[in-house]
Amino acid sequence: MVVGVVVSMDGKPSAGPSIDPLVSLTADGMERVNQIILARVGSDVMLIPEIAQHLINSGGKRLRPMLTLATASLSGYQGDGAVKLAASVEFMHTATLLHDDVVDGSEMRRGKLAARMLWGNEASVLVGDFLLGQAFRMMVEVGSLHALDVLSTAAAVIAEGEVMQLAAAKNTETTEDEYLAVIRGKTAALFAAACEVGPIIAGLGKAEQAACRSYGANLGIAFQLVDDALDYGGASAKLGKKVGDDFREGKITLPVVLSFRRGSESERAFWKSAMENGNTGDAELEQAMAIMRRHRAIEDTIERARHYGAMAVDALALFPDAPMKAAMLEAVDFCIARTH
Repeated sequence: MVVGVVVSMDGKPSAGPSIDPLVSLTADGMERVNQIILARVGSDVMLIPEIAQHLINSGGKRLRPMLTLATASLSGYQGDGAVKLAASVEFMHTATLLHDDVVDGSEMRRGKLAARMLWGNEASVLVGDFLLGQAFRMMVEVGSLHALDVLSTAAAVIAEGEVMQLAAAKNTETTEDEYLAVIRGKTAALFAAACEVGPIIAGLGKAEQAACRSYGANLGIAFQLVDDALDYGGASAKLGKKVGDDFREGKITLPVVLSFRRGSESERAFWKSAMENGNTGDAELEQAMAIMRRHRAIEDTIERARHYGAMAVDALALFPDAPMKAAMLEAVDFCIARTH
């Protein structure tokens, strides 16, 4: 399977691979996941369901829990445990989004005002903590110590990734390796764990567990790199946030790392002024995008994503051909080719 890239820089949709087969094959399980999510955000403290449902109902694709259901199905698992683990994964993801928006000072999330803008930072952090607690309760209910270990380890790694990103914030000296270490923790760790628990609860061996983990980790890196590229070359309506939000927040992402490394002395001075001193207005954003075009930073970021996508595809080679495997392979193409 060839991993292709169809990124529309003007925001117009491009025909290409679809996530629909994965959505269709996991639909029954996801309906049960959604029921669990609605039940588990219930609380006598009214602010908790209000804030949680604001984000949960805001239209995310729920790719991570879908992947838990997909790898469990691919592994021949028939029980209820996959549904609870998938819901746990979604709660972990939602908690990190609530926390991320506070750390980043973000105003928008999935095209709506971020929870922190409506209820404040304190409430957003605490509701994120509540969701993490509920996630771990469900993991324990499944009764797989190995799955609990994988997901709880991921929670710690995600936090480490967030702290690494905080340390690298506004630092134009950040290297590509350092940046990849951040996204391996911040993004790829949950993708990897979400995929690994499927074969674990199915009782498959280490080879299948490692294959699914590799699929998830490499897909997660590809997914984040495409997000990085889209922040400078996507369309606001598709992104669910303003184009250039990463730039305005002074985030060092791969397009910035590549542009800084490849730039002239004056261009590096520009990046220092923008990222380190917060000179990130509309005019500076235009200049940043011009520098990126000059040095092919966006195209090369997508090229890196394509590389990790190919690794995700190869990871599933030991599984026999099946509709679910085909859907998971197409999901890789979709994540790279998406224009949103």
